[in-house]
Amino acid sequence: MAETFVYRDNQTPLVLLFPGQGSQEVGMARELAERYPAAKAILEEADEVLGFALSALCFDGPEESLTDTINAQPAILAGSVAALAALQSELGSLPTPTFFAGHSMGEYSALVAAGCIAFADGLRLVRERGRLMKEAGLKSPGLMAAILGLDEAVVAQVCADAQAATGGIVQVANDNCPGQIVISGDRTGMERAMADLSAAGARKVVALAVSIAAHSPLMAPAAAELKAAIDATPVHPPVAPVIGNTTAAPLTSADAIRTELVAQLTGSVRWTASMQHAVDAGVETFVEVGPGDVLAGLMKRIARKSDRMSVADPGGVEAFAARFRV
Repeated sequence: MAETFVYRDNQTPLVLLFPGQGSQEVGMARELAERYPAAKAILEEADEVLGFALSALCFDGPEESLTDTINAQPAILAGSVAALAALQSELGSLPTPTFFAGHSMGEYSALVAAGCIAFADGLRLVRERGRLMKEAGLKSPGLMAAILGLDEAVVAQVCADAQAATGGIVQVANDNCPGQIVISGDRTGMERAMADLSAAGARKVVALAVSIAAHSPLMAPAAAELKAAIDATPVHPPVAPVIGNTTAAPLTSADAIRTELVAQLTGSVRWTASMQHAVDAGVETFVEVGPGDVLAGLMKRIARKSDRMSVADPGGVEAFAARFRV
């Protein structure tokens, strides 16, 4: 079984960030597993819990299978937790962050890291989350689009007006950083909103290559079914607060965590506000733990002067360890 993460006192205000779906790539976590037995053990546990070779899918693909939402979600969770295990094996104990935060599905990785849910339970939940989202997408196909160059308030108002005009569904799905908003909904609402946002001066309106309208009311059937699995999962208070996606405020109780995990399937990921909460609390160091460096890139747009690091490979582990070794 995977080790429990051990935290120690830390004087550096710090946020540990965990990436969401889209950060998966063939080859992810391979170098970590080869270098750190603790990371390898995490991936072996994932294989055992899920009953198939998730680690082989991470290492070797094929990309089409890895990208499938039912596989991508547990793969990113396993990759992120493997990176954290590598950090702990290098340092002995981890610096206690001021906050944990994860983008969308990454919120589950943050909750595992914070000691709220066991790794095995997290794997089962995101596997089920992926299955239910895929099923909801097949029953009620939708669209998502990135809107560049407009304020979130403007995008939200255009979406509300498009809904009122068409009777369709469209809303802000992710407020990722200033000037980068993602919207989500059904074809009727989305086509009207995308046209209106272009007319409102968006620098770019880019349809995303997905058929699932994540973070919209089209995910309501998935949220209802996922709630039963979440309610049946033991949840503990975090070792440090987890900033919730939908509230952009710290989650400190099991009840608040359960409510957030259900709400975020149909609600907006308020990432800019979440990170601004940390900045306002005096945090300057943001460390992304897991595949890719998307969140570190977003932080550059949210707080230009912030100190950003990514831990996705042995080089990232070594850089973090050099910074936080006691």
